[in-house]
Amino acid sequence: MNSAQEQFLNLKNLPARIKVEEAAWYLGFATHEITMLMSEGLLKPLGRPPTSGVKYFSTVALEELRRDQKWLARASDCIVQYWKQRNEKKTAHRGKSHDAPRVPELNSTAASLN
Repeated sequence: MNSAQEQFLNLKNLPARIKVEEAAWYLGFATHEITMLMSEGLLKPLGRPPTSGVKYFSTVALEELRRDQKWLARASDCIVQYWKQRNEKKTAHRGKSHDAPRVPELNSTAASLN
């Protein structure tokens, strides 16, 4: 745990809205996993932020989710499923390149003899 994370988690009064990184710390997820949860509709930012804009989350809403064991299980399953699918795609892609027939390369000296 880095010092900024520890300092944030030890605050007695959290701000009403927090950014993605702070939301990840608060919920116990990695920062990049918050994006996965948003894309699956399990976590919603405040307002209607632009796609590439800064996202803020309600601390009150995150507190409810943090206490909801069913939501935590669904969110954890979502992360596992994401990586499972990603790894399957990677394995399938790797398998295709190995299955392709190899074409022998002509040696430059052999080609010049013909």
